Amino acid sequence: MLHAPDRTQIDLADVLNALGSPLRLAIVQRLADGSERRCGSLVQGVSKSTLTHHWRVLLAAGVITQRPSGRENLLSLRRADLDARFPGLLDSALTALTADPASRERIAAFDPTDI
Repeated sequence: MLHAPDRTQIDLADVLNALGSPLRLAIVQRLADGSERRCGSLVQGVSKSTLTHHWRVLLAAGVITQRPSGRENLLSLRRADLDARFPGLLDSALTALTADPASRERIAAFDPTDI
């Protein structure tokens, strides 16, 4: 099982890389409300193996954490850790995403076949 890095080991380049994918950014946006969600409930129309790859990138970068719950994993955003390590980064990325019409449309109209 892949483990997320400790707060002090979260690397800016890894976080920026993780946020650089439209699918991963959409996942982060959906977790930004502070909820903990089942892996399969975040994105529809994407194969399980593709989603697993993207969750592993987010987890390895320290952007999300996962917790086993029965036969599934629950995902949540590591907002406190990201805010402590890189103050304002996550809020800036999410604000830019919602403020920029092109980005907002790209995420809203996300087509998993574009991956």
